[in-house]
Amino acid sequence: MLAKAAVLHEALPYLRRYAGKTFVIKYGGHAMGEERLAHLFARDIVLLRQVGIRPVVVHGGGPQIGAMLKRLKIESTFVEGLRVTDAATMDVVEMVLSGSVNKQIVQAINDAGGFAVGLSGKDGHLIRAERVKRVRRDPKSDKVRSLDLGLVGEPKEITPHILQTFAQSDIIPVIAPIGFGDGGETLNINADTVAGAIAAALGAVRLFMLTDVAGVLDRTGRLIPEMTAKQARAALKDGTISGGMIPKVETCLAAVARGVEGAVILDGRVPHVALLELFTERGAGTLIRAG
Repeated sequence: MLAKAAVLHEALPYLRRYAGKTFVIKYGGHAMGEERLAHLFARDIVLLRQVGIRPVVVHGGGPQIGAMLKRLKIESTFVEGLRVTDAATMDVVEMVLSGSVNKQIVQAINDAGGFAVGLSGKDGHLIRAERVKRVRRDPKSDKVRSLDLGLVGEPKEITPHILQTFAQSDIIPVIAPIGFGDGGETLNINADTVAGAIAAALGAVRLFMLTDVAGVLDRTGRLIPEMTAKQARAALKDGTISGGMIPKVETCLAAVARGVEGAVILDGRVPHVALLELFTERGAGTLIRAG
């Protein structure tokens, strides 16, 4: 306990240099599903707020949605990693994300001494979205056809008024990635995309993307601690960045291009990983900056 207190004491000057700044943290994966890590995450978020940083949490919940759909015997299909969402599926998605998952995170932060409030993108006109459009080319006929993903959206406009109001207080927003369309329909949005869009709209200093891997790895499997946007785009082009890391890096690049000072891909399975990123010399993941 004394050793932890000493480390924390040494870390405080590093954390306080970000006092008054906004951090957007995308929270998901195994870190969210494991009780011990969830408890530590909540404590870290409270600490960030106590030293003057303004954390905004955006969470996922794919496994929880999948489990509930299975329980209700509703089949799910995916297109390019996005869950095809009909009306019945959307009801479950909103129930799980805006309900049980959101409130578990809010409760954990409050139990750790914080003052968290749960939101979705439908609250305060936060996330206006438009339906995702995808096309697929038939290799035989070379014809292109549109793919219907149903009620799947992507952010069109962020109205940060409610978050800016919270920033003047000690409230920690916890946001479920649900938005509304121009016709008032509820839309299911990828949490990474929501986190990047909100970070840009708030002028955040950092976007933290908690994942289930250490960060961006080079071709030998070693962690790349820092990349410029130019280097990241080159790594996407030559295949160094592949698979599920592609959309995460693209989200980071989009956020940085819109004014976020730095976007970091971190392993959420590492205890206190957000704090380690802030007060260790080399950081704990992969930092992507403009340039």
